[in-house]
Amino acid sequence: MLLRLFFSSLELERKLRANDREYNLSFRYATNAIKTSKYNFFTFLPLNLFEQFQRIANAYFLFLLVLQVIPQISSLSWFTTVVPLVLVLSVTAAKDATDDIVRMNWDRCAKDKWMNVQVGDIIKLENNQFVTADLLLLSSSEPLNLVYIETAELDGETNLKVRQALTVTGDLGDDIEKLADFDGEVRCEPPNNRLDRFTGTLTCSSQKYPLDNEKILLRGCTLRNTEWCFGLVLFGGPETKLMQNCGKSTFKRTSVDRLMNILVLCIFGFLAFMCTILAIGNYLWELNEGSGFTVFLPRLDGNNAGFSAFLTFWSYVIILNTVVPISLYVSVEIIRLGNSFYIDWDRKMYYARNDTPAEARTTTLNEELGQIKYVFSDKTGTLTQNIMTFNKCSINGKSYGDVYDYSGQRLEITEVKTVDFSFNELADPRFVFHDHSLVEAVKLENPEVQAFFKLLSLCHTVMAEEKKEGELFYLAQSPDEGALVTAARNFGFVFRSRTPDSISIVEMGKQSSYQLLAILDFNNVRKRMSVIVRSPEGKLSLYCKGADTIIYERLHHSCSKLMDVTTEHLNEFAGEGLRTLALAYKDLDEGYFTQWKQRHHEASTCLDNRESKLEQLYEEIEKDLMLLGATAIEDKLQDGVPQTIEQLSKADIKIWVLTGDKQETAENIGYSCNLLREEMNEVFIISGNSLDDVRQELRSGMFLHLKTCWCQHKELIPDEVVNGEYGLVINGHSLAYALDHTVELEFLKTACMCKAVICCRVTPLQKAQVVELVKKYKRAVTLAIGDGANDVSMIKAAHIGVGISGQEGMQAVLSSDYSFAQFRFLQRLLLVHGRWSYLRMCKFLRYFFYKNFTFTFVHFWYAFFCGFSAQVRDMCYWTAVNTVFVLGSLAMYFAVTFTMYSNGLFLVLPSAFPFMGTARNSLNQPNVWLTVVLTSILCLLPVVTHRFLLMLLSPTINDKVRVRKAKATPPPPPRRTRIRRTSSRRSGYAFSHAQGYGDLVTSGRFLRRPVTSRSSGFTNAGRTTTGFSPMGRSAGYSPTGKAQNTKVPDVEVTSLQMYRTITNTTL
Repeated sequence: MLLRLFFSSLELERKLRANDREYNLSFRYATNAIKTSKYNFFTFLPLNLFEQFQRIANAYFLFLLVLQVIPQISSLSWFTTVVPLVLVLSVTAAKDATDDIVRMNWDRCAKDKWMNVQVGDIIKLENNQFVTADLLLLSSSEPLNLVYIETAELDGETNLKVRQALTVTGDLGDDIEKLADFDGEVRCEPPNNRLDRFTGTLTCSSQKYPLDNEKILLRGCTLRNTEWCFGLVLFGGPETKLMQNCGKSTFKRTSVDRLMNILVLCIFGFLAFMCTILAIGNYLWELNEGSGFTVFLPRLDGNNAGFSAFLTFWSYVIILNTVVPISLYVSVEIIRLGNSFYIDWDRKMYYARNDTPAEARTTTLNEELGQIKYVFSDKTGTLTQNIMTFNKCSINGKSYGDVYDYSGQRLEITEVKTVDFSFNELADPRFVFHDHSLVEAVKLENPEVQAFFKLLSLCHTVMAEEKKEGELFYLAQSPDEGALVTAARNFGFVFRSRTPDSISIVEMGKQSSYQLLAILDFNNVRKRMSVIVRSPEGKLSLYCKGADTIIYERLHHSCSKLMDVTTEHLNEFAGEGLRTLALAYKDLDEGYFTQWKQRHHEASTCLDNRESKLEQLYEEIEKDLMLLGATAIEDKLQDGVPQTIEQLSKADIKIWVLTGDKQETAENIGYSCNLLREEMNEVFIISGNSLDDVRQELRSGMFLHLKTCWCQHKELIPDEVVNGEYGLVINGHSLAYALDHTVELEFLKTACMCKAVICCRVTPLQKAQVVELVKKYKRAVTLAIGDGANDVSMIKAAHIGVGISGQEGMQAVLSSDYSFAQFRFLQRLLLVHGRWSYLRMCKFLRYFFYKNFTFTFVHFWYAFFCGFSAQVRDMCYWTAVNTVFVLGSLAMYFAVTFTMYSNGLFLVLPSAFPFMGTARNSLNQPNVWLTVVLTSILCLLPVVTHRFLLMLLSPTINDKVRVRKAKATPPPPPRRTRIRRTSSRRSGYAFSHAQGYGDLVTSGRFLRRPVTSRSSGFTNAGRTTTGFSPMGRSAGYSPTGKAQNTKVPDVEVTSLQMYRTITNTTL
């Protein structure tokens, strides 16, 4: 495998022959076997444990377990550490195993049939079958060798896409003999992760044919509406484009995670500090007081005070281990999982029209939602509906779409009847238009109007389906194209069908077929699309549509006057928030086109710099165009967008809109959605065409109004208070200069002082760069929200990515952390779920650390009363105190919840209370309180019963002593003998506690080994006991402070009492 990967990394060009395994195996290409699972049956346990013990908390508790098996330092049983450690490891291992089993099953399904496929093999796929290797399409069952595929696994888009085989391979059909004899040779690019491009050539019968992405079936696609097809394997297994894209996802961590890691490290340091203090205390105690107890608890040979302190340090590491939160991470993940369910179950974030609920695609970022400071949003499909309707147009200098009365006053649309398209049998009944003059111009055969709609019916990549006569369904890759083709359809120019080399349309009821000679496709750099067609009369024409700024640069000089008038119309359209495109055409010379076509074929079959050579040819032919007009498409705002932006602004969340639309359109949308407001002091426009111009605009405008100084070198830019509200609008070409490393700080500081920022004409890369800039210099949490493939880079760059399941496929959703159907749900996601999740997590962490420290400090304080002997204190009394505090905490929690978690506070003060609740409704229901009471009783009853029966049936030594003392009559107060104290620094333990276990230890009553000689006194007292065996190095150092000259009833006099009585009489 390593050798194969080495050869793959050195591969510069792939060569293969169809049906020639011996030749192809010489290149050591990867097989089609896939292994995405991490473990197998034998490696799971060691590998998983190795991964888990790389976490510092798990390794620490493993170290504790090792310490606890050393009897000289262990004060606790080993199972007190094993049980929580095994539980944490088991839960994590179960989760890892579940995930790996899913991956293993996926691998097994893929291996069953396709694991033996090799590069160069020809395979057959059937309808609804999963494509398991990257294939060159050879032939299919559909006419013209078309296949329909679904690419949801690749880009998330559910609409069908079309691929078409070369004619030379399509003739092979399903003839097995012809397919077996096929010996074509392919030369193509090496394995890479580019899903949107492919470069290669097929040599067959001494002819070379270009190969591009439209002839390739990628692994991950699903064959639809196609009975069968045959394909030649180009890449297999890990070399497929899908697997090349399966890199590790960026791990996003929350600020709470980072804080917890810091706290855990601080806790380790604090634990070491406490243990050091107690070890020093033990050392001093042993020097000053320990010698007084060696009479009945003799030390072992070599156990001096220093060694005792050393052992005590490790003993307290074990005893005080509760301060280290081993279960913290598991508890946090459980809480996050619950918070994710709350998001998934929220009916107020469910969009019934599309049956789309909100979805938390990650469980690790919930509390971060409550800390968002910057929101980066796309416009089209995110703020707007992305359902395009043809609204207005400008043809040959005349604007259509608005309706005027006889006096020239503009009429409202509601006052005008819609256009009757009954003259067109193929019209779409859902299409609505109000300007009757445009229909009249079409019927009067106005040449410019007809050329306008002819262009719309020819210049596109839409596929048509006609299941019944006259019922057309258009499959468009973008809503804009579908709206334009539908408009042309209703105005009499109906796109009917297409083949690889022809387009069939109906022109005012007359069937026409245009020969399709070339498609100069659209991309984000070109921002335009062109087709070259030959009319039925033999006339060659180029039709082009694209962004007005791009088209204007390529117009013939004779169009200057028409361009000025059209520009005015475009500005009007953009001012109304409409999306605009400019249309142009050009008649071509036959001789020039023949020569250009030859150069185009050579460039398309070239493997080196194919794209740049084709771009040069496109630039050459797309010039001296004649302007036809412009289109205006309406994309309405989604419901609730203005209200959502207003509420987020009140919560001090800044919203930046990053869109590819032109400036006028973006500004208008900004005003309509309350992002920009008339009340703002000023809206700054940055439109410089050079680095110096942009720098000057940033400095002059903002310095004049904000009176701020610029700093060139700073790691973090703090937030500054600005008098007034400002907005910023910047174009894409100016943004390119603003993102330069010499200007980026000035741009960021200017933008952060503004209430709203709109970036227009930006590319997907620029969107990600803006997000990265804010993350780099601002100590703030960012969120990016979008709905299309062009938003993926921005979504991945932000701390939190939100995808909207809209009209542009599901790629943004698949790359996101959270998803829902409407922008307005962002308000509830941040202000409700984000706030709640953050509050829940903070309350949990505070309680968790409080609980751990409280429990640990009891033992720490107890050490000063037990001679630093590493003993564990009896905590029975703590149960009552704990019960009182738990019940009081619950009562306080319900009181605060009832008061604070209400809808009223959310609506009145969104910046202070950005959350909502249902506590009022739930607490008013009697069944809720009944459930709480019954649950509490059922939880407490087994514990109480168990303790009662345990004391009754199997009492401990303490229980027996308590019963005897309760039955016995209290003895008369003893005569106290004055005892001379040799040191004032003696441990307070010796004088603060009641009678302990000294009598029991020395009496021999509870010892299995009897005392051999009373006269010797103390030779067998101490560590040789087995009936009652305190654990620890100095476990026996538990002297009493009471005088022992009074005999307790029913208790045998011990040698220690005899010794003390004699000693006291001699004083």
